[in-house]
Amino acid sequence: MSYKVKLEVFEGPLDLLLYLIKKNEIDIYDIPIADITEQYLEYIELMRMLDLNIAGEFLVIAATLIHIKSKMLLPPDEKDLLPEEEEDPREELVRRLVEYKKFKEVAGILQGLEGQRKKMFTRDIPFEVEPGEVFFEASLFDLITAFTRVLKDVPKEIFQEIIKDEFTVEQKVHDLLHMLVKTPVMSLLDLFKNSKNKLEIIATFLAVLELIRLKEILVIQKQNFSDIEIVRNEKHRLNIE
Repeated sequence: MSYKVKLEVFEGPLDLLLYLIKKNEIDIYDIPIADITEQYLEYIELMRMLDLNIAGEFLVIAATLIHIKSKMLLPPDEKDLLPEEEEDPREELVRRLVEYKKFKEVAGILQGLEGQRKKMFTRDIPFEVEPGEVFFEASLFDLITAFTRVLKDVPKEIFQEIIKDEFTVEQKVHDLLHMLVKTPVMSLLDLFKNSKNKLEIIATFLAVLELIRLKEILVIQKQNFSDIEIVRNEKHRLNIE
């Protein structure tokens, strides 16, 4: 049977929207709703295909985006309103995003006060860090983006196939942990490139997610949207041994 990852969602739907806005360098006050809706739905579909747990809030925001898109495509109502008085269908969504973004920024500042988060990597990592070097923990959406880069030409039907015994997620989890003993820092894309076929790529991706859930590995970036590296979570390993 295919492997289903019971994964706690690392981020919510507003995080995904903010991720897409930042990734595409979009003005949050002038969101191209058609493009963002299309990209958002692509991420949701991929998460579904990979059997990731999707909270209902993701679907609510998806419906909201589609509703806004449809309102912007329709001709304006015949009202005696001046152009500047017409309501922008995106206004409520933008307000929520701006408020949520401020909340996240304040939360980040509070976390930074504990361990100077912006100046150091707060968890133990199995390699030396140069003075002043900063690492960012990759998000679930960063992982999905890397995954899509590898599988960009794969037809949707491939995700519905059963992963064969030779490429079980359990075995990939075991293999990945052994690889990290020999190579403490690994490139996620290089890990995918070593796969023999598309089904093995899928099994490898699910194994990475499972190890993140178990806190056995960390996924980091040297800057936003850069290549992702996998490292063994030495702090967690020492705690459980």
